[in-house]
Amino acid sequence: FSISAYSPGQLQNPMPRVLLQKWAQIRSDHSIDNTIDVLKTWLDVHRESYHSVDFSYEEEPENFSDGPGMFEWSPSHFEHIIRLKETALKTARKIWADYIMFLDCDVFLVNNNTLDLLMKEDKTVMAPVLETLGAYSNYWCGMTEQGYYKRTDNYLPILEREQIGCFDVPMVHSAVLVNLRYKESLNLTFDSRKIENYSGPVDDIIIFAHSARKSGVKMWVSNVEPFGYMLAPLEKENTLQDDREQLQNLKVEMMVDQPEVYISPPLQHFVPKISEDKVGFDQVYLINLERRPERRERMLNTLSEIGIQAHILKAVDGKALNDSYIEKMGIKMLPEYADPYHKRPLTRGEIGCFLSHYHVWKDIIEHQHRTALVLEDDLRFEPYFRKKIQALVKDVQKIGLLWDLIYLGRKRLSESGEPFVAGASSLVHVDYSYWTLCYLITLEGAKKLVSANPLPKLVPVDEFLPIMFDKHPEEVWKGYYPKRNLRAFSAQPLLVYPTHYTGEADYISDTEDSDLALSVVKDEL
Repeated sequence: FSISAYSPGQLQNPMPRVLLQKWAQIRSDHSIDNTIDVLKTWLDVHRESYHSVDFSYEEEPENFSDGPGMFEWSPSHFEHIIRLKETALKTARKIWADYIMFLDCDVFLVNNNTLDLLMKEDKTVMAPVLETLGAYSNYWCGMTEQGYYKRTDNYLPILEREQIGCFDVPMVHSAVLVNLRYKESLNLTFDSRKIENYSGPVDDIIIFAHSARKSGVKMWVSNVEPFGYMLAPLEKENTLQDDREQLQNLKVEMMVDQPEVYISPPLQHFVPKISEDKVGFDQVYLINLERRPERRERMLNTLSEIGIQAHILKAVDGKALNDSYIEKMGIKMLPEYADPYHKRPLTRGEIGCFLSHYHVWKDIIEHQHRTALVLEDDLRFEPYFRKKIQALVKDVQKIGLLWDLIYLGRKRLSESGEPFVAGASSLVHVDYSYWTLCYLITLEGAKKLVSANPLPKLVPVDEFLPIMFDKHPEEVWKGYYPKRNLRAFSAQPLLVYPTHYTGEADYISDTEDSDLALSVVKDEL
């Protein structure tokens, strides 16, 4: 277990005009992985950045003798961590430290200004809100008299940043900054024997919270900026491999908002290289605009983390389309088409998007790929994406399903029910849907879409597909495509979602935010 007085790595020194002396107390024991080697290597590089480093470790034993499992803490486990934290707190007071930060080793701070932001709040006990793959975080908004978790209505609005600020809460843990300059901090403790009439559980975070409440010290949590992530605790039956997979899923989620997860260069050799393949498909296509290199970098890093090898297909840029190219391609808008929401004709971005997918279908036919996975570059993956897509394919093969296209991500538009495919546990009959974020397609499906000759009667690609599987509500539009026999289905639940939605910060649309393609409707005016 590691206890650090200050967070290491990429964090910036707060208050640059003030001399900051950093002290680190690091402990590692009962470890079944290579934590000790990682710590030694890291210290070889960063020891000089600290005024003082107190590092000790024990290679054996690997487990606590009364431990029921790797991820369920025994009484001696709790007592051990309590002793370590209490010793760190005592030492910080002894050396007249202004602050001490307790940081669990499964916390990943990605905001370099975390320390500065927390210190500026000027609270005795302060913590950053940390994200996980679910609703778990490092704070409680409610606590019973016995010291256990209590569900409240204000927890999720803080976690999801619907309310932004600094909030008074009864419990913080995992990443906690304590301001030792305040006299009231002297009563904070992890030792239950120092709390009069304490009758709660032997648990370090609960004892600490009780000591704060008993002393009148408020605990605070801040979500003024995104700070970082943490791993949620696992159950006693889980294994180290389960923990690795959770970490992989968390890294994939972290890369929604950043191109990669930073790894300290001296530690990179500890990270095993993930082998990449095409997940059983003949080809994996990643559609990306050349002027969106940040999306390309993020997606390639994410796919590498998942273990998927992708072929980059250069998207057709609607902003670069001119009338002569559109005329040369024989592109004309379907005469009766108008955007269902904005009542406008096609945009050049929508034409570019359609042509990008059209080129994928043509490439599938040219190379005779039996099956392919198609990805756009603005999506986020559900946890265990690789396992889930393999399970989906297994489901399809088990029931002998004949299919042409399977949505893995979409916006469902129909209010009618979508029944599950008989014999399948993760597949539904698809109804009218938007978006082409991610889908599976067969050679036969690509042939059907191309042979429909869509360019002289063009609609957006996410209108075209429902027409082709005969679930579009516009009968007039469907009349232009008499052969509507695309066998389409959808994963349920979905395996991908957009990284951002309309109206959110950082939302960018390369289809909507482009000029109207008036040249494709000239013949109809």
